[in-house]
Amino acid sequence: MHRNETKGFPGGIHPTDGYDKSLTMDIPVREYWPETVTILAEQSFRALCGLKVRPLDHVQEGERIGDPEAFMAAPLHASVTGEVIGIKEAENQGRAVTACVIRRLEDPKRETMSYEKEGVSLSEVDSEKILEGLREGGLTGMGGAGFPAFRKYETDKQIDTLLINGAECEPFLTCDYRLMLEQGPALLNGVRLLLKASGAGKAYVCIEDNKPEAIENLRKILEKMREQGILDQGEELEIKALPTKYPQGGERQLIQSVLGREVPMGGLPADAGVIVSNVGTAKAAADMVLGNRPLTSRIVTVTGCVKNPGNFLVPIGTSAKELVELCGGVTTEKNRIIGGGPMTGPCVASDWKGEEELFYITKSTSGILVLPDSHYEEQPCIRCEACKNVCPAGLTPYQIDFAFLKEDYDLCQKLYASECIACGCCSYICPAKRELTLRNRLARDLVKQRMREKAVKKS
Repeated sequence: MHRNETKGFPGGIHPTDGYDKSLTMDIPVREYWPETVTILAEQSFRALCGLKVRPLDHVQEGERIGDPEAFMAAPLHASVTGEVIGIKEAENQGRAVTACVIRRLEDPKRETMSYEKEGVSLSEVDSEKILEGLREGGLTGMGGAGFPAFRKYETDKQIDTLLINGAECEPFLTCDYRLMLEQGPALLNGVRLLLKASGAGKAYVCIEDNKPEAIENLRKILEKMREQGILDQGEELEIKALPTKYPQGGERQLIQSVLGREVPMGGLPADAGVIVSNVGTAKAAADMVLGNRPLTSRIVTVTGCVKNPGNFLVPIGTSAKELVELCGGVTTEKNRIIGGGPMTGPCVASDWKGEEELFYITKSTSGILVLPDSHYEEQPCIRCEACKNVCPAGLTPYQIDFAFLKEDYDLCQKLYASECIACGCCSYICPAKRELTLRNRLARDLVKQRMREKAVKKS
């Protein structure tokens, strides 16, 4: 791997000029409660849960309906109060996934609690109670990965720093931004809970400097907590403004930017003494530990080529098709529908006219993006090394691409394909429009599989 001598993390790009986020960043979050929800038993890849309910069962919002059956899974809870009307196989991004369909029979009944309005004392809450809340509340990483939150905090590594990721560097998405503006007290109370659970000495809430209102809002709330004497001894928090550069929100890149540390190759943030959690996960921690509310809903950005873009607080299992219709539908016939942001989200449909279902909202769904379709053909690589210069992992993507196409997987491993973070920078910058991200990601997964198989044979 090559190294760039630079402040923060190497490489990176500036994919937009801000127009993308301006579509939704000034629009307050709206609640939407559909008539039915379809809750997938596999909220992220290989995160399978066994469903505990059957058709005609009556369930309450927050009731546990699924138990983890895989390392990557977290418990599932009913996202609405109603009747189970079916257990079916639902198509999700080309895969058939078992799902529980619930018809909503009651409107949600929620009262604003004290932790949502101001800082609260955490002196009676110990780390064991917080960890139990993370486990039982079904909390996962809400920035996209969907990794069970409690597993990060049950590490046997010595943790000295907690980073809360509010960078939201992915273009078009503003769900985290609106969360930081509208639910600041609950968010910061959640950060304090995660700080206590981690055993770290300090927590940084990390926000790109293109979100000054969010930075100022959280700083004011934190200062008020200090003035009121709410923070316990040892609760050291800081709102950290970072330069706007994609992928600032990547775990490794965030650690490099804030702390100047590198996560060892093949390692995890905990190996560098750090835990990284999303702002949405911190808010969900406060909801569960302080409000006894499992993770059953989230904010989703619906934007791009739709009539009325916006952010919506929706129950898990909401139809993406319904949300696009709620925004007035698509405004261009030649389109691509992205589940998430444009750099890392998968394309779930092309030239979509609204007839078929797209997908169902999971705990890690951050957005639904409609983009105008653009057709292009790959051209031969011109060896410009632009992909190498922008790669935040310090790789040479075009060389990995050549090795993968030649099926030289030993060379892929020697080129450190296992360290690819699939951020999309290489494909974005490539003048030949090569599918570098796709093939580098495939090379990464294949190399990692070979490494696992080799480790098993040795054992």
